Amino acid sequence: MKSLVWVELDDKAPEHNARELRRGAVKSVLLCAVVKSNAYGHGAAQIVELLPSADWFAVNSLDEGLSLQALGVRKPIIILGYVPLDRLREAVEAGLRLTLYNIESVRRLSRLRLGGMRAKVHLKVETGTGRQGVLIEKLDEITRSACAAPAIDLEGVSTHFANIEDTLNHGYAEKQLASFRQALSIIRRAGARPRIIHAACSAADILFPKTHFTMLRPGIAIYGLWPSRETYLSTLMGNRPVPKLRPVLSWKTKVVQLKTIPEGSYVGYGCTYKTTRRTKLAVLPVGYADGYDRALGNRAHVLVNGKRAPVVGRVCMNLIMADVTDVRGVRLENEVVLLGPWDSESITAETMATWAETINYEIVSRISPLLERRVV
Repeated sequence: MKSLVWVELDDKAPEHNARELRRGAVKSVLLCAVVKSNAYGHGAAQIVELLPSADWFAVNSLDEGLSLQALGVRKPIIILGYVPLDRLREAVEAGLRLTLYNIESVRRLSRLRLGGMRAKVHLKVETGTGRQGVLIEKLDEITRSACAAPAIDLEGVSTHFANIEDTLNHGYAEKQLASFRQALSIIRRAGARPRIIHAACSAADILFPKTHFTMLRPGIAIYGLWPSRETYLSTLMGNRPVPKLRPVLSWKTKVVQLKTIPEGSYVGYGCTYKTTRRTKLAVLPVGYADGYDRALGNRAHVLVNGKRAPVVGRVCMNLIMADVTDVRGVRLENEVVLLGPWDSESITAETMATWAETINYEIVSRISPLLERRVV
């Protein structure tokens, strides 16, 4: 039986976007597709199948990495997040790459008896984001400790940019890049020869070829979404090739009830909406439990028969209401687009993010993993 709320994935779009993101890179550079958080809400199980050209995949947690392997993924998988000390053996024995930034993790790995196996680790350097990362002054110690441990293969080094997406002034990103280069020098002087160097998130990939090193690490752009308006403008202003990104995801539902209510009627919890005319309502079986943000009430539109219909009243846990008075031919179980195109109309993740006062990342990544993903 078909679901009442589902996500559709364009089967050609992920590979198209990967090709566009490789355009500015030399052929030898690897591409690591970030598929954490259920592939930014798109469905990790489906996306890894739709990205045969990806060289690596990146996840946030050990369990995400194990889930990809259970799906049959045999390409290198790097865990970007923290792996608890008591699960390090499990990660190594599974052949997953580890991102390290704590000396305690290095020490625990060095004590493991792995029967000849080696833990492939990537040091993450703190260059100014203030999240995970080894401080520059601690790099020599942690690098030497890793190099001295027979069970550790210091395979890679990475960092992440703090202010490369949301600005037209990339001075801070330039400072971070300079710090990263300094870190690489320290690591090499300490005796390490990492083979995989990666810093290029989506915005860095598009804007700055000098961040490519040996591996690209795009996330949001793989899904056909721009990191920000500023990234798009910076690309135009910098005379860089503008990738033609194609959104992968559409989000749809069906009408489960139609009713006509009189002028002066209230709609939804809190009586936040009052009709000013005789109004035809379509009740839709999606709500904030599915990831449809509560802030979208009385702000958003949906597409019905190719026309925009405003969402009226508050978003409920499992329902929303749309005013379809001006849309012809609406019937029970009529398809409705929550996010995506219909003929000449389209509701983009960026538009929805503006309504909800957030970013496109949050709009797609919060779509419930319980919803059906259909590859079309």
